[in-house]
Amino acid sequence: MRTAEIRYDKTQETNRYVGTVQSRHEVNEAFRVGGKVVQRKVDVGQKVREGDVLAVLDDTDYRLAEGAARQQLVAVTTQARQAESDRRRLDALKSDGSVSVSDDEKAQTGATTTSAAAEAEARKLELARNRLRYTVLRASQSGVVTAVRFEVGQVVAEGQPIVSIANEGEPEIVADVPEDHLAVFKTSRYQAWLASAPEQTFEVALRELSPQAAAQTRTFRARLKPVTPRPLPLGATATLVVERQVGEAPVAVIPASAITQNKGQPAVWVVRRAGTDPVATVDLINVSVHGYRNEEALVSGPPAGELVVTAGVQKMAPALRVALLGTTRGEADAKRAVR
Repeated sequence: MRTAEIRYDKTQETNRYVGTVQSRHEVNEAFRVGGKVVQRKVDVGQKVREGDVLAVLDDTDYRLAEGAARQQLVAVTTQARQAESDRRRLDALKSDGSVSVSDDEKAQTGATTTSAAAEAEARKLELARNRLRYTVLRASQSGVVTAVRFEVGQVVAEGQPIVSIANEGEPEIVADVPEDHLAVFKTSRYQAWLASAPEQTFEVALRELSPQAAAQTRTFRARLKPVTPRPLPLGATATLVVERQVGEAPVAVIPASAITQNKGQPAVWVVRRAGTDPVATVDLINVSVHGYRNEEALVSGPPAGELVVTAGVQKMAPALRVALLGTTRGEADAKRAVR
């Protein structure tokens, strides 16, 4: 018959999660116009600076559109200039009554209309020039290229993400937390290490915890940053260790197999000894269970130093006599002897 000694201590609960190192700021770059890619300037892992060229589209159609808009602006501007000249000429003739009111109104309307048309064409030309400029994709931030989703010759759509750039200056550890761990996770201490350097443990702090579970995994995404800034390789595998103290008062750790029931309440069988007599009896007492950890239970109630039965609890009975053989490191072996 196996037993365990009750030893109280402030116990910590530890959970481990596997995560990855990601950048806090990662941008998906995309062309603001569609077209055929004629140049690719970057590869995965390449470092870029803000303003560097990433890719270039075939701009033939956009140059034609810009030229057409420019010629249209010239034509409309000429018409506006002519209409303004006619308005001024008729305005000068109004004093001697040689111009009717109707002709004067037509001149005024024509000048206003053509001026507005010229202004609209100027805006169209500006838009055409912008679209021509958008055929060259430039980096919006400095960083490292983490993904390239296009090849030369491919036709890409407007707004289609084709390059991802991550800022290496603010790495984070991203892990997914199960729903049943969520409450504990928020109030814990966090440490982490990388798979490439398991001996280098560092402290991290929770920066963001998703308020909504992922649709597929039903887990909550947590983002944690190093308390002391340090470089972390993007994409590396990280192990996140979450520790929390179980309760305010000390608890004892015993095998979960020692737990039984007494009138619907958790209980354990305690060995009662009389002096140095090797023969003892067992007694059933209630305990408070504070939680479970793998195959162990965290309990309180029995005095420190008591021996509790950890195997064969279903065969125990009040005042059952057992013969103790000895105790080592908090565990005792007892041989059952019915007299």
